[in-house]
This record gives sequence, structure tokens and C-alpha cells, in this order.
Amino acid sequence: MGNRVAREDYEWVYTDQPHADRRKDILAKHPEIKSLMGPDRRLKWIVCTMVVIQFLAFYLVKDLDWKWVLFWTYSFGSCINHSMTLAIHEISHNTAFGNNKATWNRYFAMFANLPIGLPYSASFKRYHLDHHRYLGGDGVDVDIPTEFEGWFFCTRFRKLIWIILQPLFYAVRPLCINPKPISQLEVTNVVIQVAFDILLYWMWGAKPVVYMLAGSMLGMGLHPISGHFIAEHYMFLKGYETYSYYGSLNLLTFNVGYHNEHHDFPSIPGRRLPLVKEMASEYYQDLPQYTSWVQVLYDFIMDDTLSPYSRIKRKANKCVWNVY
Repeated sequence: MGNRVAREDYEWVYTDQPHADRRKDILAKHPEIKSLMGPDRRLKWIVCTMVVIQFLAFYLVKDLDWKWVLFWTYSFGSCINHSMTLAIHEISHNTAFGNNKATWNRYFAMFANLPIGLPYSASFKRYHLDHHRYLGGDGVDVDIPTEFEGWFFCTRFRKLIWIILQPLFYAVRPLCINPKPISQLEVTNVVIQVAFDILLYWMWGAKPVVYMLAGSMLGMGLHPISGHFIAEHYMFLKGYETYSYYGSLNLLTFNVGYHNEHHDFPSIPGRRLPLVKEMASEYYQDLPQYTSWVQVLYDFIMDDTLSPYSRIKRKANKCVWNVY
């Protein structure tokens, strides 16, 4: 458990991110893929259903013993809340109501945010689009771990702790790498979320609040679904920056596992990403892919060549391209 990782720096490259050129090539050969762009009319109904399910769960756990509250928090609440964060990821690309109704998407994301317990949606939107525009960009892409994370979490045990604390690092990292002025939408997100949390506590007590907040933290930490955080961009194979996963957990995660396809076409809703892979199969069939997010977590911890430093990084001005 004490073996140190050999890496002492990121994998610096001086080439553009691969998704821009592949997107251009695919559209030239398969222009029919443009028909997949546009909002997913089902998304808003799926999100509303998930919110209602969590509201019902809040009511049901209020009278349970604490041991059962904690059991259902990890086994059920964490799955739903992690799925809700990926619904917010979908909405951040305007796939609920379309690009012409951006404000509707922003406020709908705040509604989806309610069962998560922590104000998240407005800030996520601002930083996530930078992740697409400046993939791996030094000082811009906050998906890249900080120097401290790469330096400190360099043993198997420390990497395990790092995965458990993923929610903390995702929350703090933007303040360290690329802090932005607080926007009005972020203030609104905080006010709405805090008011909801207080109302939930006033109505049904502490247990639903613990179920909600602990579910979000556990679901984003050491959890099978959280394998996608590592699987998406950590460099398991030298030279490959983005990896896809085509397994069954995509059913809970709005197909976020189709990650090469998503970065190639961010404006295509997750529900249609399998069609991208099908239409342009010659571009994706030979790319590295995963079959298990649990295996990804295990391999990341146990492989002494992997660490938070296992990311491709580039100067920001080398990787900008139009998201839409």
C-alpha cells in the first residue's frame, strides 16, 4: 500500500485536442449525424420523475432507524443523486429545451439540483463548457487535478482516499485553478437550494437531509458509478486522452460513458450518442474502451504507474474550439 507512483508530472503535449478534427472528418463523411443534434424532448420528463422519486424517498426515510437511513443512502440515494448530477450535465448542454431557450435550461437545472442538496448546477455550467473548449488546458480546465493532488496522492492508500474525497476536490479545484466572479445565476442557485434544504428539515427533520447530503457525497466518491470520473480522461494508455465505456451503467448516467462521442458532439443528447457510434463506427471501434467502471477504480488504485498526474495537459491557447 506504500508503493509510490512513478509519475512526477502531467503528460504535456503540444498538439490540439483530438475531438475537433475528428468531428470535422465525421461530419464530412456522415453529414446525417447533424440530424441527431437538438434537444431531447424526453429529458425533462425523466428528470421530473427522478426528482419526484427522491422527494418520495425523503418522506419514507424520515421515520426509519438511522442504520436503515444510512443503508438506503448508499444503496439507493447515492445512485439517484449521482444520476441527477449527470442530468445536470446533460442540461448544461441545453439538451432539455434547446439552445434558443438557454434560460429555461438554467432554471430547470436548478430544479434538478434540489435533491442533491448542494448548490451545484449554475457553477457547473460555467466550468464544464471550459472543459470542452479547452480540454486539458493549463489553468482553464478544472477537470485536471491540481499540482498538490498529483504530488500528494502518490500511493495506493492515498489514491483510495483521493477517490473517496472526489466531491471535495471537484468543489475546491475551480477556486484554485480558474476562479471566476460569482454570477447572478449562482447566487440564485444558492438561495433556492438553501431555502429548499431548510424547508426539508423543517417539514421532516434531519434524516431526509442526511439522506440527501450524504447520498450526494457518497455517490460522487467511492461508488461504482464514480468510475466514470477516472475512466473519461485519465491516461491508462499513453497518447489516448478520452475513453468510452459502453456498459449497462450508461442506463443510469445518461450515456456519459459514450465519452469520445460526447466530446466529438457535445450538442447531441446522451440518449442519441449510441447512434453516433453506430453511424460512424469506423471512427470509434478501434479506440480504447472500458467494460467496467469498478475495474477502472481498482486498476487506478493498484497500478503504480497511475495517479492524478495521469492526465494530458496543454497550454490553453492550443486547444480551443467551438463547442457547438
